Amino acid sequence: MKILVTGGAGFIGSAVVRLAVGQGHAVVNLDKLTYAACLANVADVADDPLYAFEQADICDRAAMDRVLAAHQPDAIMHLAAESHVDRSIDGPGAFIETNVTGTYTLLEAARAYWNARGKPDAFRFHHISTDEVYGSLGATGQFTEDTPYDPRSPYSASKAASDHLVRAWAETYGLPVVLTNCSNNYGPYHFPEKLIPVVILNALHGKPIPVYGKGENVRDWLYVEDHADALLTVLTKGQIGRSYNIGGENEARNIDLVTKICTLLDKHRPEAAPHADLITYVTDRPGHDLRYAIDPSRIRDELGWRPSVTVDEGLEKTVDWYLANEDWWRPLLDRDGVGARLGTS
Repeated sequence: MKILVTGGAGFIGSAVVRLAVGQGHAVVNLDKLTYAACLANVADVADDPLYAFEQADICDRAAMDRVLAAHQPDAIMHLAAESHVDRSIDGPGAFIETNVTGTYTLLEAARAYWNARGKPDAFRFHHISTDEVYGSLGATGQFTEDTPYDPRSPYSASKAASDHLVRAWAETYGLPVVLTNCSNNYGPYHFPEKLIPVVILNALHGKPIPVYGKGENVRDWLYVEDHADALLTVLTKGQIGRSYNIGGENEARNIDLVTKICTLLDKHRPEAAPHADLITYVTDRPGHDLRYAIDPSRIRDELGWRPSVTVDEGLEKTVDWYLANEDWWRPLLDRDGVGARLGTS
């Protein structure tokens, strides 16, 4: 099929683009190229005849209409989003504009395009979201697709709003949609302001490794290439109107994750060991959710999908990738906000 991927120069979007092209799908990568986007993420497929790139803003309706008319995709995978919680605390406006207004604009463009083509049964609008819309868990329990929404940051609130818009367009207008909510992603091409790249790069530079609070916050870690595989599985096999939670089945406390990375770096850079000596506890993020955990039963039982990479395997792959790809991450260190403490407002 031909797939329009929004945000395809970002971390998760680029993994989807690379995998989709590898599976033989034609892909149109639509990206505004904001601070967190990088076309080097898709360099491996940039010359493939199945790949095309469009620089455009999902908030620009005329641009969305033009791209859809020009490329006539069979499906839209909507990944374009502002996604960094700390940045949403300092500047929530950009998150409302991109994640809410942008999703609305794209939905309207998709609806007009779908109507103009005679409402083909095979068309899909796949909205990619986050488990953060469900709020925070205590020491036990897991998020299911029926968990009530309880977003607690400007980022998660904006994603919750976009989820509601997608469901409303499905119910009101009949737009054929599928939705997914994922746990924390990690792996190659992860922009260097998120936790795992921060730990790796600060350790390599001998800088303090910041850990919020006491490091007891728990996340379910999903290797990004596993996530891309799950997303394409949902796109091609998922039931219309259905949502699917995608998890890595790899819960870990932040401090344990950081310690594992330090141990891996001790092996690769023994001259600077022990890297764990760089761990520094810092003031916690406002409203920091304690724990996220995904119940992946639906996607496993209905679509036969499970993650293939454990957190130990994935962390080793990720550390190896960053050590081998300094030419990718070094230029990104100069981008706005990278290396600064954000989200203290």
